[in-house]
Amino acid sequence: MRTVAVVGASLAGLSAARSLRKQGYDGRLVVIGDELHRPYDRPPLSKEFLAGTMGEAELALEAEDEDLQAEWLLGVRATGLDSTDRAVRLADGREVRADGFVIATGAAARTLPGSEGLAGVHVLRTLDDARTLRDELARGGRLVVIGGGFIGAEVASTAYALGLDVTVIEAAPTPLAGSLGETMGGIVSALHADHGVRLLCGVGVKGLSGDEPSEMGVPPAEGWGRSEVGVPPDGVRGRVDAVLLDDGRSIPADIVVVGVGARPCVEWLEGSGVALDNGVTCGADGRTSLAGVVAVGDCANWYDPRAGAHRRVEHWTGARERADAAVATLLSWGAAEPGMPRPPYFWSDQYGVKIQFAGHAAGADSVTIEEGAPDERNVLAVYRRAGHPVAVLGMNQPRLFTRWRKQLALTAP
Repeated sequence: MRTVAVVGASLAGLSAARSLRKQGYDGRLVVIGDELHRPYDRPPLSKEFLAGTMGEAELALEAEDEDLQAEWLLGVRATGLDSTDRAVRLADGREVRADGFVIATGAAARTLPGSEGLAGVHVLRTLDDARTLRDELARGGRLVVIGGGFIGAEVASTAYALGLDVTVIEAAPTPLAGSLGETMGGIVSALHADHGVRLLCGVGVKGLSGDEPSEMGVPPAEGWGRSEVGVPPDGVRGRVDAVLLDDGRSIPADIVVVGVGARPCVEWLEGSGVALDNGVTCGADGRTSLAGVVAVGDCANWYDPRAGAHRRVEHWTGARERADAAVATLLSWGAAEPGMPRPPYFWSDQYGVKIQFAGHAAGADSVTIEEGAPDERNVLAVYRRAGHPVAVLGMNQPRLFTRWRKQLALTAP
C-alpha cells in the first residue's frame, strides 16, 4: 500500500496511525478529522476537565515529540467513500485517494428531539461541548441530567462537587441495568442518594419548557410567554427552565444535560458497499465487507467470538487495543488468523468511588459479591454463566479487580 487514509482523528484514529507505523508501514498516511482539534482524551471531559482541575493541554493524546509523518486534514467532514475510485469524499469538495482505509469516525451524542436552539441544554461528547458546559456549571444553579448512564452519572457527580443542585432522570426502573445488571446497577446508582442527588427512575421525559428570550438579552416576540419543546413561536427560543415528565411533573432546571447514549457516525458510508448494522459490521479482526477497509473504535461493530455475535464497544480501551488487530488485517488482508480480543473494559469515577468493569453482564445467570460490602460501596462482584466467570465489577477494589480481570481474559468462554 502506498497511501492509507485514516478517517477519524480521535483515540481510535490516532491508535491506528501509530499502529501502522509500528507495524512497518512507511507510505503516505493521511488522517482526516471533522474537529479542528488534534487528538484529545475524552474520559476527563465529564470529570477533571468539567470540574476545572485539568486544562486542555493535559488532554492531548500526542507526545510533544511525536511525529507520525502524517498529513492531518482537520476540521473537515468525510461525506462519502467511493469504493471504485478508492477515495474518501470530503465536505469541502476535496477527495483523498488511498489504497487502504481505516474507518474511525466514532459516535455522536444523541440529542433530545425538539431541544435545538434552547439555551442551557447540552450534550457532552466533544471538547467544545465540555467547554460550553463547564462555563455554565461555573455559574451554579439547578442541573437536571436526563439519562442515568455513566456519562450522566459522571456529570452529576462533578456538578454535585461544584455545589449545584442536581437531579438525575432515568427512564428505566434501574440505572445502568443494561451494563451492570439490575442488582449491581442498583448498588452503583445508589451513589447518587448517598450524596443527596435526586434520582428519579422509571419515568420518561415529555419535553422541556423555556422562559422568555428577553432574559438572554433578546427582545421578546409579541405575545410570547412560555414555550414547550417542539412549538417555538416563529422559531424564537428562550432558555430552558424546566424538564417536563411523562407523569405530569415539572422539574425546575437552569441547566440540562442530555446523556441518552450515542449513535455511530456512519451515515457517510451509505451506498459505499461497506456493510452497516449498528455501525460498521466487522469481523473479529476489524475487516469490513470491502477489501482494504477496516474499522475501529465506537463506530465499529466487531464480531465477538466469545459471544458468537457482533458487539459495538464504546470504551476507551477498545479504541486503543483493537487498532493493532485492525491494522494487521489491513496490511496483510487474510494472511493471519484473528486473535481472541480481550473482554471489554471500562471505568468510571463517581463521587470519589472508582468503578471498574470488564466483560459482558448480559450473558450472566448469576452475580455474587466476593469482597466488600454494598453499603460501603467497596464491592468486588463476579458475574458467571453456568459457573464460568464472564464479567467482573469493582467499586474501590482496584487490586482485586485487576487480578480478576486477568483471570477473566483466560477463562471467559
